[in-house]
Amino acid sequence: MTATQSAPAPAASSWPPGLPRSLDYPEVPVGSILRAAVRRWGDRTAFIDHDVPLSFDELGRRAHAVAGWLADHGVGRGDVVAVHLPNCRQYPAVYYGVLLAGATFSPTNPLLPAPDLAAQLTDAGARVLVTWDQVLPLVRPALAATPVTTVVVTGEAHTLDFAARVDVQDGEFDLADALAGDPTDRHLDADVDPAADLAHLAYTGGTTGVSKGVELPHRTVVTNVLQSACWTSGSLPELDEAGDVTLRQLGGRDEYPTQLGEARLINLTPWFHAMGAIGYLNGMVMGGTTTVIHMRFDPVRYVEDAVKHKVTSIGGAPPVFVALLQVPGIEDADLSHVRGVSSGAAPLPVSLIERLRRLLPDAVIGEGYGLTEVTMQATGNPAFRSGTRKAGTVGVPIFDTEISIQPLGGGAPLPAGERGEVCIRGPQVMRGYAHRPDATAESIDADGWFHSGDVGILDEDGYLSIVDRTKDMLLYKGYNVFPRELEEHLFAVPGVAGAAVVGRPDEDAGELPVAYVVRKADAAGAALTAESVITAVNAHVTPYKRLRDVVFIDAIPVSAAGKVLKRELAARERAAVEGSAPA
Repeated sequence: MTATQSAPAPAASSWPPGLPRSLDYPEVPVGSILRAAVRRWGDRTAFIDHDVPLSFDELGRRAHAVAGWLADHGVGRGDVVAVHLPNCRQYPAVYYGVLLAGATFSPTNPLLPAPDLAAQLTDAGARVLVTWDQVLPLVRPALAATPVTTVVVTGEAHTLDFAARVDVQDGEFDLADALAGDPTDRHLDADVDPAADLAHLAYTGGTTGVSKGVELPHRTVVTNVLQSACWTSGSLPELDEAGDVTLRQLGGRDEYPTQLGEARLINLTPWFHAMGAIGYLNGMVMGGTTTVIHMRFDPVRYVEDAVKHKVTSIGGAPPVFVALLQVPGIEDADLSHVRGVSSGAAPLPVSLIERLRRLLPDAVIGEGYGLTEVTMQATGNPAFRSGTRKAGTVGVPIFDTEISIQPLGGGAPLPAGERGEVCIRGPQVMRGYAHRPDATAESIDADGWFHSGDVGILDEDGYLSIVDRTKDMLLYKGYNVFPRELEEHLFAVPGVAGAAVVGRPDEDAGELPVAYVVRKADAAGAALTAESVITAVNAHVTPYKRLRDVVFIDAIPVSAAGKVLKRELAARERAAVEGSAPA
């Protein structure tokens, strides 16, 4: 059997019961998701921020008002609107308003340094910027060299009251005026071509280099929202009476205890990130979920709100779970309503999965895998209760998706069990990188395979394990050393709360594996020494993979989406070596 998988072998229970391998994806614009959700979920609470609710009905009205305001200011099909905001109650109305106007949504990290922001806005060709009042002193000087002509300002005041006013300068607009506009659906997106027109111009996280604009047409976004939502809820796509896209759930409570329209969760995943926009915004709206918004991660407040709102699922990146498990008294918190735990953005260490199982014995714990270049999701562990979930894997390819493991240097697909580059083919693969045909050709081959740059293994049942990133791989005396393997051993050491392995330049060896470690705030953490950690890890690995040093650090640097920024640690190592070199 080759390692190219469109469907897993039958040895494991991995496929949602009663669902086909392929779905029918309606040719509708992304705004159709909101229209159907408003019609279906009505006065149910869609979002809560600072204890202020937003119903699906009101979300629809506010989104159409924003769309109309944009249209009245000359913004429509083909125009790019950059949304430079943290998660907040007004964000969904802005997001859907942009798309309902027929324009293209370009998410932007509000913490980007001014030069990086200016470069992204220029690369995107953004005409409009919706930004946060607290960062305006950094934003304004950066705009002169960009194509932005319209600046819309919002802030925490609007989170509490959509009618509140924020301070703006001449030529800037208060988002309150757009939110208060005519809520009539003017069907401004009626001329959108779902196959050709861009819904998202999303920039890669840049954890290993310069960000690139990923072009995602409406059809691609709708497709991946449906792939993800149907996979997690046991549903099929369906058009409602008005021709808008929704879900028909086939899975019953025995397999899916939380049915559509019943889920409650806290969202930390930034909506400017792929997992946020697809899974934690569109997916939640489509499924009728009540989402409690936390702009910043406060583990204690998270647990308090999880109890208060009786959340049914917990999701995020691995650092979120590491921090939650360290909250004092979490073992006594009433988390009895939690039936699902989902992790993404980075691999979840097996030892962490085991700790989550002990804390949440009634929850299905699963990982998925994807990238901005495949809209969001490509694989997932089964979400139904009787499914086979393999710890340490990110599951099997979802609907209409193929995974191929190919040699790092190129060549025919490798057999099951061998590591190589993860390549993905499916309807959710991006159209390409904006303005970068050479980069697109390097990433998507003639057969339609997207080359991810991730190193993985497929087992005999079609479950994918992510071993590492090709760019994170170390070379020690000619041997390939994959940091992920060492990190798994590090997380199993009592007292280790966080860990990342990078290479230290060395003239003789090439690179020496070095671990950056965060201690737990307990006796086991206090007792850790570099020697004890090195001894514990090196007992499990072959000589060329052994750790050569341990550096204790207060926190592992991560991106807003929870991905470890190994480039920062690697730069620190390079600087230290260069600084110690003789003049």
